[in-house]
Amino acid sequence: MSASARWSFTGRTKSWLAVQKDLMDQQIIDTQGRKVVRVNDVDLTELRANGKVELRLTQVDVGIPGAVRRLLQGVVPSVVVRKLQSKLPQSVIRWEFVNLVEPDPLRRVKLRITHEKLEDLHPADLAEIMEDLSAPERQGIIASLDEETAAAVLAELDERLTTQIVEKLDPGKAADILEEMAPDAAADLLADLPKETSEELLDEMPGQEADEVRELLQFDAATAGGMMNTEFVFVGETSTRDDVLAWMRTQDLNLDQLDTIVLLDAGAQFSGTVPVARLLLATADQRMMELRIEPLLSLPATADDKEVFELFDKYNLRMLTVINEENQPIGAITVDDVVSRLLA
Repeated sequence: MSASARWSFTGRTKSWLAVQKDLMDQQIIDTQGRKVVRVNDVDLTELRANGKVELRLTQVDVGIPGAVRRLLQGVVPSVVVRKLQSKLPQSVIRWEFVNLVEPDPLRRVKLRITHEKLEDLHPADLAEIMEDLSAPERQGIIASLDEETAAAVLAELDERLTTQIVEKLDPGKAADILEEMAPDAAADLLADLPKETSEELLDEMPGQEADEVRELLQFDAATAGGMMNTEFVFVGETSTRDDVLAWMRTQDLNLDQLDTIVLLDAGAQFSGTVPVARLLLATADQRMMELRIEPLLSLPATADDKEVFELFDKYNLRMLTVINEENQPIGAITVDDVVSRLLA
């Protein structure tokens, strides 16, 4: 902290004590570096406006120099401290990239802490950050994120941590988050919870979403049915490329996960798949049946996970259709599902 900043705080002991309590030695999230760090010191700048002097917190010191200054202040002459600091590597974070970690909801309101900065991070980065935090801190962050972001983060977290977090959430909030998750991810999460908790959350969810998840929970986790997602794109095999694109523009699709389109024949039976890349490169009047890939691959919901892995490996698949006894598509397994299962 500069000498002028320290001088300006002389008559503001209360404010300085608040800064010490809420920042000094506290863990914060560096949203630019995507990591958890501890504050050793703060940098304040004077701002003069309308005849008044305000102190603005401009950056925090998370490196060794800040720790050295605090440890030696009042013990060693300032000139010696500054000389020592100059030889040490600097590590500061501009305040705009700082997100405070506060598990207490009442204190979050008092300190006006929001997690908008965290919502801009990739869910995988935020999940990795949260693994370095305490249980109450993780709980505080998830509780204050919007449901869509919270769902994406929970899908990236370790299963054990995810279960701990959801069990402690308000049932209404937990159900809202589950509603935003892919049905297979929601089913996997609920399967790890106590049965009473799982049923309570399903009762809180809207009927259609709850029914989809309940259906998936009936399958053994080590089967194609237990790995599949019931949300997939399907169209008639006689549709043209332009018809399909026009229809897709009207749908609320997860474009990040959209890789393959499932085809149905006139009897609503599975008749093949078309990669989105083929669709985009086709001519306007080409029919979907002309674009499908060979061989025609699918598995019943009862197939074990080894059969799934073998097909993905043999044919370098990105998606595999799951069918029922009437040869109707009921779900799809993506390469992400396979990787997640192999790493579990």
